[in-house]
Amino acid sequence: MTPAELLRAFARTRASLDGSEVTFHWTGDVHSWEPGEPYRRVFGFEGVNVARLVEDGDGYRMLSREAAFYLDPRSREILETWEDKPVIHVWNDPANQKWQPFPIPLTELGDQICFNMDIPLSYPSPLPVAEFPANSADDTYRALELFQFFAPAEALSTEKPSVPSTMSWARMSPWLPWMAQGQRPGGLAFHCRGRKLASWSEVPERTREYIAARRPEFARAPEGWSEPNESSWTWFRKLAERAGDTAEPRDA
Repeated sequence: MTPAELLRAFARTRASLDGSEVTFHWTGDVHSWEPGEPYRRVFGFEGVNVARLVEDGDGYRMLSREAAFYLDPRSREILETWEDKPVIHVWNDPANQKWQPFPIPLTELGDQICFNMDIPLSYPSPLPVAEFPANSADDTYRALELFQFFAPAEALSTEKPSVPSTMSWARMSPWLPWMAQGQRPGGLAFHCRGRKLASWSEVPERTREYIAARRPEFARAPEGWSEPNESSWTWFRKLAERAGDTAEPRDA
C-alpha cells in the first residue's frame, strides 16, 4: 500500500473516518526496576481514550482526551495514596496528534493486521531538577512508548469508516513525579492491552463513575484543536504551582 493508503487503514483501526467519537479502554500493570533489585509490580493501571478524527489536508488531526488510573496491584481498586503520598492520576487534556502519510510499519499475522509504532522520547523535562529535586529524575525527560494496533484483515478490506481493533502498549519511563523518588536510579515499565469499544457505555462502570465525579469532560473528545498536549509531568507542574509552597500537589 502507498503511505496514504496505509494511513487510511490505520485511521480506520485507531479511530473512525466519519468523525464519530471512538473510545479505547485498556488495562495492565506497572512494574518498577532498579539496578541490583528484583522487578516489582507496583500498580495496576487502567485507562480510557476518547478520540475523533478531523481531516487535515492529506492527513488527519486526532482530537482526544485520556484518563488513566493507578490501581492497587492486588485488589485493583483505584488508589488515592501510595506510601503515604497522594496519587496523581493521568488527566491528559488534550492528547492530540497530527497524522500525515508515512510508511507505517505493518505486519500480516494470518487473519490479523498489526500496525506498530515505536516512539522514543527525549526532550527538556517540564520538571527541572533544580526546581523539583524530589520529583524529577533528570533535566531531560526520556521514555519509550511501544504501540501495537490489531485489526481483522477482512474488516480492513471493506469500506467501513471504522473497524474493530485491539491494542497493546508498553512504556519505559522515569519514576512518576508524585512518587517523589528524586534521582534514584531505575524507573517504571508499563504493560497494557485493550480494545476499541462500541460506545462509552462499555467502559467499566467503576471507571465511568470515577470520571463522572471528577472530570466529566473526559467522557468526550475535544471539540477543537489545542496545544501543547498535557502529560503527567506538565500536569504535576500545574498542580504544584497551584498548591504553592504551603501544600503538597494533589489530584484535581
